[in-house]
Amino acid sequence: MKLSKLALALATGVAFGLPGVAAAQMMSKDAHDATYKSADAQYKSEKDACGKMSGNAKDICMEEAKGKQKIAKADADAAFENTPKKREAARLARADTAYAVAKEKCDDLAGNPKDVCVKEAKAAYVKAKGDAHVDRVAADSHSTAVEKTADAKRDAVEDKRDADYTVAIEKCDALASTAKDTCVRDAKTRFGKS
Repeated sequence: MKLSKLALALATGVAFGLPGVAAAQMMSKDAHDATYKSADAQYKSEKDACGKMSGNAKDICMEEAKGKQKIAKADADAAFENTPKKREAARLARADTAYAVAKEKCDDLAGNPKDVCVKEAKAAYVKAKGDAHVDRVAADSHSTAVEKTADAKRDAVEDKRDADYTVAIEKCDALASTAKDTCVRDAKTRFGKS
């Protein structure tokens, strides 16, 4: 699986809040505390396993371990407090983790492919953050729902378009001369840039 497909798959999982946040049910304080302890124990175990690795594989392993801990705790907070803000935080934990892991995987590449990989990871991250924010605003009972949701959607669409434009321009950098100029011009037209 190409890394860009991986980033898309991770972003899709983030966009739908999978798996823990979707079924955010109230959690008792004891269950919340137990989840935190379990996440810490799991992190320690995975960190020890990562310690036996070397190079970028170790870096990827560590980001995955830290991310799992962060996600588990954010899911526990979302289930315990059951508020739109905590559900957003859980989705953002997934986005942060996916982005950190994807960036580490990009380190296995070099040159323009690495640059494109990083930009694609960033684009998936921006999209996931935007989607999480839109959903929180829409669910937040303290907002003037229609107006704030429309503003949040507009901002998210703009952020996503800018992120996609950055990826397209980075891909153009691998081309030469006329092909590069055409690629840049097409990207500007497609994403409404001057």
